[in-house]
Amino acid sequence: MKKIDKLILSSFIGPFVLTFLVVVFILLLQNMLKYFDDIIGKDLGWDVLGTLLFYFAVSMTPLALPLAVLLSSLITYGNLGEHFELTAVKSLGISMVRSLAPIFVFTLGITYVAFLANNYMVPKAALETYSLLYDIKQKKPGLDLREGAFYNGIPDISIKVSKKFPDGITLKDVVIYDHRNRNGNKEVTIADSGKMFTIFNEQYLKLELFRGYNYNEGSGQDMSGNTSNEEAYSKTKFDKTEVVFDLSSFGLIRTDKRWFASNRIMRNLSELTVDMDSVAREAQSQKLGLYKTQISFFNFHFKKDSVPMPPDLKKFVRYKDSLAIAKTRDTSIHIPQALSPSTGVYSIPRLKVPKSVTQKDMKFADSLYKDKESITEISSALSRVRMVKNQLSNYNTNIDSYRHEYRVYQIQWNKILANSIACIAMFLIGAPLGAIIKKGGLGMPVLASILFFIIFYVLSITGDKWALAETVPVPIGTWMSNAILFTIGLLFLRQARADARLFDADFYNVAFDKLKQRWQAFFPSKAKTI
Repeated sequence: MKKIDKLILSSFIGPFVLTFLVVVFILLLQNMLKYFDDIIGKDLGWDVLGTLLFYFAVSMTPLALPLAVLLSSLITYGNLGEHFELTAVKSLGISMVRSLAPIFVFTLGITYVAFLANNYMVPKAALETYSLLYDIKQKKPGLDLREGAFYNGIPDISIKVSKKFPDGITLKDVVIYDHRNRNGNKEVTIADSGKMFTIFNEQYLKLELFRGYNYNEGSGQDMSGNTSNEEAYSKTKFDKTEVVFDLSSFGLIRTDKRWFASNRIMRNLSELTVDMDSVAREAQSQKLGLYKTQISFFNFHFKKDSVPMPPDLKKFVRYKDSLAIAKTRDTSIHIPQALSPSTGVYSIPRLKVPKSVTQKDMKFADSLYKDKESITEISSALSRVRMVKNQLSNYNTNIDSYRHEYRVYQIQWNKILANSIACIAMFLIGAPLGAIIKKGGLGMPVLASILFFIIFYVLSITGDKWALAETVPVPIGTWMSNAILFTIGLLFLRQARADARLFDADFYNVAFDKLKQRWQAFFPSKAKTI
């Protein structure tokens, strides 16, 4: 590696690490604000909060890496241009493209790291994040007794205090309703004062009550110990008593992660491919089920005619037959995968549904067959048509559901690759643009980075929506943002090689003067012509 390469690379690595950490922090803060209401007041330990922040930070990597590459390359080449170091490099006979080589190679390494993160780390982090966040949402708020109001956070217990002293322990005028026997407000404890503690690592709540009464109303017993119909009432006075309540319901109960693992953002490329293959085969099974029942649907018509089976469905039938034969022979089988998610999908067309049977159709049928068939038979035929229509609609609904699910998995499959390649696209924009601007620091580079990141983000969201709505093919929708940014980057690179001054006022003044001269040459004024 030449000294000039080391100089450019060392100028890039420092800003890249710094901007990556700053971008992750900003995205993490923005993302945590969305769940602030679900987290606050839950008495979560620092270990739980730290785990949640760490997994959220890992999940922000797909957005943070491209933005960090864009901002750091802008800063690096802006500083080099501002201090005339790029001019010195060009004076040595080193072209602009050659000066980009060390950072481009480094960006390729970042792209590979981004792919590994998107394909392996992010799905696992998303699984941990959203499963933990779900459990946090389900967790009860922390123990918080308010003055003059009943607290019902403890199962089957209602507690009311008239005053809570600043030490958080001493209470005055305590009233406790115990509903654990499921027989109404028949067990009440009233105390003049008390103290509140949590014991055994906050697993239990201990109340020390002073100068009070315990009232208990329940079924009475006769001399033999049998329950009588008469109600028994007891009143017990105490100077001091202790009551302990279980607080296990306030703990963070973790849900099994396998209930969240089917979400698309928690799957890697190989798992998404298997999911798409399964969804495509389910859709084909729906179509095959229809063709197997077509004779029962149209038994009169298919006595002399039939609907030919599509080629893709014939292929699926052969696959199922071979699979059944292989299972009977108890041999190892190879399950073919779905078509490449980046090139196309299985053909899953909708089925044609008959039009609604109107009153006009019934009158026509009645006039046509009134001499040969009875009204009852015609009504029966129309009922059968409606039944067939409903069944065909159900098949179409299932197929549409599978088509939508397939597109969801296919979009995520392409996004894993597209978000990684975005690092290269951002570098091709940032480095030439920094050389053109010739401004380092955090002023102009930050503004330009925010502008292009917003463009990238909006194009990504728009492309995903178009792909999901089948407005455009999935590969076009998911790769549209990268294609546009690559085009912009190559235009900036062309201008940087030619030392274009796109952000210099004199450049536009000269261009305007040339345009004015050409206008006057084609359309001379009348005074000058005379």
